[in-house]
Amino acid sequence: MTVHRVTNASVKEHGHVPSRLYVLSGEDAGQEVDIPPVGVIVGADESCSLTLKDTKVSRKHVAIVPGETGFRVKDMGSRNGTWIDGAQLTEGEVPVGAILRVGSTLLQLLPAEEAGPLPASARTQFGALRGQSDPMRRVFSVLERAAVSNAPVLVLGESGTGKELVARALHDEGPRKNAPFVVFDCGAASDTLIESELFGHKKGSFTGAQGDRLGAFAAAHKGTLFLDEIGDLPITLQPKLLRMLERGEIIPVGSNKTEQFDVRIIAATHKDLWGEVGRGTFRGDLYFRLSVVEVHMPALRQRPDDIALLVKTFLEANGASPDGVEGKSLERLTSYAWPGNVRELRNVIARSVTLAAPGATFSEMPVLLKLRKPSDVAPMAVAQSIARFDAPYHEAKEELLLRFDREYCTKLLERAGGNLSHAARLAGLDRKHLYRVLERAGMAGERGGGSNENSGTPEA
Repeated sequence: MTVHRVTNASVKEHGHVPSRLYVLSGEDAGQEVDIPPVGVIVGADESCSLTLKDTKVSRKHVAIVPGETGFRVKDMGSRNGTWIDGAQLTEGEVPVGAILRVGSTLLQLLPAEEAGPLPASARTQFGALRGQSDPMRRVFSVLERAAVSNAPVLVLGESGTGKELVARALHDEGPRKNAPFVVFDCGAASDTLIESELFGHKKGSFTGAQGDRLGAFAAAHKGTLFLDEIGDLPITLQPKLLRMLERGEIIPVGSNKTEQFDVRIIAATHKDLWGEVGRGTFRGDLYFRLSVVEVHMPALRQRPDDIALLVKTFLEANGASPDGVEGKSLERLTSYAWPGNVRELRNVIARSVTLAAPGATFSEMPVLLKLRKPSDVAPMAVAQSIARFDAPYHEAKEELLLRFDREYCTKLLERAGGNLSHAARLAGLDRKHLYRVLERAGMAGERGGGSNENSGTPEA
């Protein structure tokens, strides 16, 4: 499923916004209609401008009229309401790019024009990132442009794909490179402490606050703040982050005065953030404010052409010769699914170098590459070992979720006879969402033999 990007250039200075309405999810996912100056009506009735099959949508559900800077949205007395950012909307103005929920369907209000994809960069390195494959060179093309600006950046991708390296590289190659680079993990702090650690607090503001404390924004003043796992930020704190992004100001805990800071925000998550917007656990306005530039980091299994280059890089980093990266050992690496992505490959090479004989080349280390595919793990072993406790929290959690996704999807596809649409109905997901789950689990091509569907890859 694609959540479309919007830019300020999409909004006309005079008159209404040339726009269209796009169905993000539900039975009618992929449908779109132009929104004329008089507006459109969405509902289940065939007389509506956009007719939805969703049984939770009323006959005439919502009216949408474009304006100079956004849209006027009015619920038409629907039985299940019109929702935005988890709040029910009766009538009001919403910005370009807003996502509405009607019934079980997500709708996005889009500008009529969108920029095409950027050409691939000629670079094979950006900061500590390495890659010669087309997916990585397209990432570098985005990063080259984003580095010289102060625009917020949202980095999306699985755990281990190098999201923090993206943030560090953007900082180091940008105009703030001599200022602080601060990392804040939104998933590592408790809900009660995260506000204080982000925004700071005043003495006596809560039990244990024995003095004033500067938060992460103050520490990153004039520099860059990297908000890792932004999808874990409590929704109660999201308005404060939005205020910082829009006005450059925060209010420390226990204070009634605003403080100004100049901070560039780079955020990252392994979560499907558009899905969180639809569920009301992440604000749509904050999502669009964070994702002025959006970077999608490909999984390692999607860029096998980079494995040899990465192996050489990790060999050198561990003091070993980068020669001889070829043959059966390399074939084993390129045929592996890499659920832990580049981080897992780095650890495999570090272990091999550590245990190898002095002066050994890569081709002399095959027995030290202790690879285990998720499918090699017996179901009983998975049940008995629920999670690893010798790894960082997010890495252990991601590994556990990956095992669940693979086992669930394997059984699901068996029940559905390999038919993706039938599997999606059994799972209670729309077809594109299920495909993303399969892709995340490295199973996007495993549909079985019973499908009569088009084998084309849906947009992700």
